[in-house]
Amino acid sequence: MFKVAVVQQPPVVLDRAQTVSSAVLHIAEAAAKGATLVVFPETFIPCYPAWIWRLRPGTDASVTSKLHARLLENSVTVGRGDLAPLCDAAKQHRLTVVCGFNERDEDASRGTLYNSVVVIGADGSILNKHRKLMPTNPERMVWGFGDGSSLKVVATSCGRIGTLICWENFMPLARYALYAQGLEIYIAPTYDSGDGWIGTLQHIAREGCCWVVGSGTVMRASDLPGDFPERGRLYADADEWINEGDSVVIAPGGAIVAGPMRKVTGMLLADIEIDAVAAARRRIDVAGHYARPDVFQLHVNRQPQSPVRFA
Repeated sequence: MFKVAVVQQPPVVLDRAQTVSSAVLHIAEAAAKGATLVVFPETFIPCYPAWIWRLRPGTDASVTSKLHARLLENSVTVGRGDLAPLCDAAKQHRLTVVCGFNERDEDASRGTLYNSVVVIGADGSILNKHRKLMPTNPERMVWGFGDGSSLKVVATSCGRIGTLICWENFMPLARYALYAQGLEIYIAPTYDSGDGWIGTLQHIAREGCCWVVGSGTVMRASDLPGDFPERGRLYADADEWINEGDSVVIAPGGAIVAGPMRKVTGMLLADIEIDAVAAARRRIDVAGHYARPDVFQLHVNRQPQSPVRFA
C-alpha cells in the first residue's frame, strides 16, 4: 500500500518559472505527508488557457494573440531542461510525479504547442511524455495533435501507470490501449469537473478494474495576473471560480475513496492498494479473459508523427 497526493492548487498563471518552483514545493509537502505518488492537473505549467472558452472569434482576436504569445513564451521545452527541477525533486524525495504542461515543439517549427503530461520516476528520469491526441473544440486553436507513440503504460515504484488527458478519456480505444498493457493506476489530469465527469471516471474504474486518479484544475479570477489583458471585462468578479477542481480518487470497481474536492484548494490524499486491481479483474478483465480477440482486435500506430522528415 502507498499514498497518492493529488495537488489541487492554481498555477502561477502564465509564469513557467514560478509555477515550476511552486510544483517543487508541493512535491516536498506531499513527501512530508508520506506520499510516494504526486499528481498535478492538466497543463499545470504555466496554466490551462481557460480564456479560450469565453473569448469571441474575430472580435477578441487581439486579446487572443497577446495571451497566446505569453503562453508560448512560458511553455515548457523539455530538451532545454525546463522540467529538471521536477525531476530533481522526484529523485530527492524518492517519489513518482505526474504533471501536465504546455509543451513547445522543439523538433520542427518551434511554433506549435501541445497539451502534454509527463511521468517522472522516483530516480528522476522521465518515463513517458504523452501529448493529448485530440484537443477539444476551441483547444484546437491552441494545441496540435499528439500521436500513438506515447500511449504507454510505464512501470514505476508505485505500480503500472498510464495517463489520458481530459476528454481523451471519452475515447474508448485510447482507454483500451492502456488497459491492454497491464494498467494498474489510471491517471486523468483534466479541466473538466462536475458530477458527470466524476461519473465517467467511476465508469473507467469499473471498466478497467483499475485505480483512477482524477486531477482537477482549480482556478479563480483572482489567480489571474494583474496585467492579464482585459481582465476586468472577461473576469469582472474576482471571486469567480473559473474552474472548481473536483479532484478524486476511485478504487477498482468504481467506489470513491477520496474527494471530490470542489471549490477548494489543497492536497487530496488517499491510500492505494495495488492488489485490489487483480482481485477486481477476477470478475472482468476487458483486456484478458473478457477480450474475445477472435472477434475484436485493436491496432495502434505507435510511430511518431511529424510534418517534417529528414532523410
